[in-house]
Amino acid sequence: MCGIFAYKGEKTNAAELVINGLKKLEYRGYDSWGVAFKTDHKISIHKEVGKIGEFDVSTLREKMNVPIESQMAMGHSRWATHGGVTKANAHPHYSQDESIAIVHNGIIENFAELKKELQGKGYEFRSETDTEVVAHLIQEYKSLGHVEAIKKALSRLQGRYAILVLCAEDNRLIAARRGSPLIIGKGEKEFFIASDIPAFLEYTRKVMYLDDDQMVIINDDAQFFDLKTNKKIEKRIVEIDWNPESAEKGEFSHFMIKEITEQKETITRAINQDETKLMKIADEIKNAYGTYLVGCGTAGKVCLTASYLFAKIAKRHVNVAFGSEFPSLQDFITDRSLVIAVSQSGETADTLEAIEVAKKKGAKVLSIINVEGSSMDRISDYSINIKAGPEKAVASTKATTAQIAILTLLAYALDKRLEEGKILLVNTASQINDMLNPRYEEHILQLAQKIQDVESMYVIGKGVNYPIALEAAIKLQEVSYIHAEGFAGGELKHGPIALIHEGVPCIAIVANDETKHEIISNAMEVKARGGYIIGISPESNDVFDYWIKVPEVGAASPIVNIIPIQILAYQLAVLRKNNPDMPRNLAKSVTVK
Repeated sequence: MCGIFAYKGEKTNAAELVINGLKKLEYRGYDSWGVAFKTDHKISIHKEVGKIGEFDVSTLREKMNVPIESQMAMGHSRWATHGGVTKANAHPHYSQDESIAIVHNGIIENFAELKKELQGKGYEFRSETDTEVVAHLIQEYKSLGHVEAIKKALSRLQGRYAILVLCAEDNRLIAARRGSPLIIGKGEKEFFIASDIPAFLEYTRKVMYLDDDQMVIINDDAQFFDLKTNKKIEKRIVEIDWNPESAEKGEFSHFMIKEITEQKETITRAINQDETKLMKIADEIKNAYGTYLVGCGTAGKVCLTASYLFAKIAKRHVNVAFGSEFPSLQDFITDRSLVIAVSQSGETADTLEAIEVAKKKGAKVLSIINVEGSSMDRISDYSINIKAGPEKAVASTKATTAQIAILTLLAYALDKRLEEGKILLVNTASQINDMLNPRYEEHILQLAQKIQDVESMYVIGKGVNYPIALEAAIKLQEVSYIHAEGFAGGELKHGPIALIHEGVPCIAIVANDETKHEIISNAMEVKARGGYIIGISPESNDVFDYWIKVPEVGAASPIVNIIPIQILAYQLAVLRKNNPDMPRNLAKSVTVK
């Protein structure tokens, strides 16, 4: 879940270019960062603790006190796993003789035993990271030649990784992956390697994807190899339809509020799908002997929401599992099962592992993703792109509602009412367009100002909006750092109501459906014990101390009900002087287990 970016080409400001590219990937890791570049037969490294976005690239020459003109460089923005947040632990890492430098995303599971072995051979370690082991291993095998040394070192690694290597005596840029994403951008007489497309989007939209157990060697061209067979691979060039402006904040203060606002358009884009393909997938769901919805974090809550939608709309039972828990359920998977995997990035490690388990059992896989060509996209039998465009804030907003829209559409398709579902969602998108305006945001800001200093808050929902209560709590936790929990309204009296005290905020999500009267009754129970009730509903009610109106959209209520809580979480973060785009301890794409 760290950011990786590298450049090789004719430009001589490679180090500065890489630093600027890493700034576009800071959402992937922002504990520390570093850059390595090659001049003649020497590799120079500069590392810092803190956010790379705060670094003035024009000061690099002064800070390093060496010539920085180079046509090849690589960099890394870190989200710490092994070792604390220190300059020594920041990437890139040298080999002992400083002839090799590497950056790495992932976790080397057997690093401890490899480290012990290398220490026995006299290697000294400058960091606490698992990454440094790889640099020393490559040096250990250097007599084989650089490429063969890298292959030999990789063959000894257990776990997931994306690795880039610079060698002082070699003018090639070499990368390999197993489980963590790496994407190659092809420009005019130049190449880019990154863990995510926005890093090089301003230079090229032509990309090639590195698959698991593959290596790419970049010189004047890019040559791809299978690490298992050593055979050369031909790669197809894919043109990405994102534009550079979509990955920038523009007039907005933060990516999070920009992406919340973009939901005016993203719902419409999401449902603009090939109807024949949707009906074919609906038939797969109908004919499957067990359908499993799998996701992690927010995507997991989307999956739980979908299970209610499939039950309500199509009268179909589907199972739900978090990606990390899915392997424990594999005994139920057969070659007649269907796994529907949900992920914004298409690179979520636990979800990818769930897919691997499903594929070994012979099950079919549908992935709902936002990144065409991502790992999940490429290994699935079917994929649906939600078309939300780049989502850079760590807390997912527009991708969440687009995912819910797609799954709502599939539920209607399963019930052979696809056109009815499309009409509902087009109408929902139109009403979101009306809802997202400055007056609406100001109304929610007034609430945020009232509750910004609370220690805890709670969210209750029922039916299809129970998972939205869980997702609402995640949003509030992620960016405001206020302790928040979501509950099923009917579960309050079975324990959680003991947490209610005078003035504690409780958000009640009230849809105009069969659950309305019960969730209002639950809100009354909270209010009777001194709770401050915030109602999210198409209609006001006497029990509400503060009412946030949402449109009446029937079965699409989960989509409109989460949006005001996204706005509230954002505004609380800003009021509490948190960075809503980069919440502490979190990174955008969880590509390590």
